[in-house]
Amino acid sequence: MASAIDTAKAERPGAPVEDARPRRRLIRFGGSRLGGFILVLNLLSLLILFGGALALNEWRTGLIEARQESLLSQAELLAEVLSDQKYTVGEPYPTFNEEQASQVLLDKYVPRGQRARIHDVDGFPVADSYVVSENIGGQPLPPARPAGSPVSSDRLTPRQLQQIEAARGELGDEIALALEGTPQAGVRVSESGERVVSVSFPIRHVQQVLGVLTIEAADVDEILDDQRRALMPFALVALAVNLIASLLLHLFVARPVMRLSAAADQVTAQRARAISLPDLEDRKDEIGDLARSLESMTDTLSTRMDAIERFAADVSHEIKNPLTSIRSALETLDLVKEQSQRDRLTALLQADVKRLDRLITDISNASRLDAELSRDRPRSIDLATLLADIVGVYETTSRQDQARVVLAPPSDGLLRVMGQDGPLGQVFRNLIDNARSFSPPEGEVRVSIRRDDRNLLVRVEDDGPGIPPENLETVFERFYTSRPKGTAFGANSGLGLSIVRQIVEAHGGSVVATNRSGPDGKIAGAAFEVTLPAVGGRRS
Repeated sequence: MASAIDTAKAERPGAPVEDARPRRRLIRFGGSRLGGFILVLNLLSLLILFGGALALNEWRTGLIEARQESLLSQAELLAEVLSDQKYTVGEPYPTFNEEQASQVLLDKYVPRGQRARIHDVDGFPVADSYVVSENIGGQPLPPARPAGSPVSSDRLTPRQLQQIEAARGELGDEIALALEGTPQAGVRVSESGERVVSVSFPIRHVQQVLGVLTIEAADVDEILDDQRRALMPFALVALAVNLIASLLLHLFVARPVMRLSAAADQVTAQRARAISLPDLEDRKDEIGDLARSLESMTDTLSTRMDAIERFAADVSHEIKNPLTSIRSALETLDLVKEQSQRDRLTALLQADVKRLDRLITDISNASRLDAELSRDRPRSIDLATLLADIVGVYETTSRQDQARVVLAPPSDGLLRVMGQDGPLGQVFRNLIDNARSFSPPEGEVRVSIRRDDRNLLVRVEDDGPGIPPENLETVFERFYTSRPKGTAFGANSGLGLSIVRQIVEAHGGSVVATNRSGPDGKIAGAAFEVTLPAVGGRRS
């Protein structure tokens, strides 16, 4: 059973379970700490991944642009060299000297990894750095095949032929545009299927275009592959963060909710009175709030069930008394012969029936009180007007043998509370009825209302014998009655003041009983003071 039940009962009966320790104000997202935690973790993993992808894309774009600028500078320099008369023949329409022009494309002028080609004014190839290179390219030989294996054909497939034709077409378009006198730069696919950064620069002799120098670099894909490999740590970190987030969600959200569900099922199965998960109640997030709310709810239900059981026991005891008296009188009635004694027994039966009827009526009202308090929404009520209406009813229906009810004019202008006028009216009617029942016929019941800084105080005084000092608190217990001598027995059920306290506490207030002192210092009557939270400020 939850330990908070005993704590709550020790501090204040009926009060909700509260954590006495001060709570730190936490920064929350949309009112939810766990929601912000989940959002931050997921966003963090996505930002890591997106950041790496954006960095790679930006770096790729910058790499291609830088490569194009470098190749353009290199092509411009080589084009200036090739435009010299040393590399041309013929007048007045010079053409390239293929042997001399090829010398410019040697390895010492064209870096490794690049390919330079010269095309004449008609677009025909004149020189190729791959042809004049001193580096012997090649790849390792494949492993030897077993004897008798079929010889593979080195013929190109139709798809490869189509790819080569497409690459040559792109190169021809680039050269054609450069022959018009404008340098070209772009990214295209080479005959071998590689993506290359290519620039084509026109070679001029004075103003005449002799041809085009094309330089292409195929190392961009290799560099991008390196960058993709460099991106792998970002992806792994993002994956790790997601896995950690999932694990944390499982540990801190899914499992606690499952534990709360299992505990709730256990309460249902074992018919327990409360649910208790102390390790969850100490948490400062929504799971802790949920655990505390569930424990508070079951604690409240347990308290309510205990109250119902006590109420049922008290009702059974109180009803049994008049029933026992009625049965005894009925059994004796046939044995009594004198009419005076029979009349006395009949009067006793009538008194017990009236007592039983009043008792059942008050029990019914008390049992419906919780439902009435939870049915209507509280609203602002002018307490002075409510008291004036109630006292007015007593003034018009009062008899000669009853004490007068007088309302003192309030001095404050704004006397409003938040509540329900029906239950609050019952509070003041019960107090006035209780005061009149103890006051002599020539006495007076005085009702007054005043206000302090934050509360409204309603005081009901009578001219009766007062309350024994040891009973100033017990008068609010159920079925408690303490009548002076000479008072009719059974005229009260003992539930009126208990109902008063229940309604007042439901409205966030309190009620106390005291005795008034007369000029001689003796008890001159009882006084009940109801304190309710006020609405609004004072009026000047």
